[in-house]
Amino acid sequence: MEHGGSVYIMTNRLRTVVYIGVTSDLRTRIIQHKDHYFKESFTDRYNCSICVYYENFGRIEEAISREKEIKKWSRKKKDELISVMNPNWIDLWEEIEKW
Repeated sequence: MEHGGSVYIMTNRLRTVVYIGVTSDLRTRIIQHKDHYFKESFTDRYNCSICVYYENFGRIEEAISREKEIKKWSRKKKDELISVMNPNWIDLWEEIEKW
């Protein structure tokens, strides 16, 4: 059985840091970031608790491939990707929470 996945981007309150991640359960993973579940992780240290971008895929392998691609990009290109989907960089949690 194949499982889907998501690529997502988290940021901090001032939008100065971005973190790109991949997961098979976006809703649960965002909760973990917001609750600082993984102590001493990058997102915990830089207080990245705001989800500003995500993409869903039918297979987790596709999500992993996309994550690797985005991670190689410049910060400017990552910012542009976020801004196309989410021009005001609002927290998309309310949208994701309803899943």
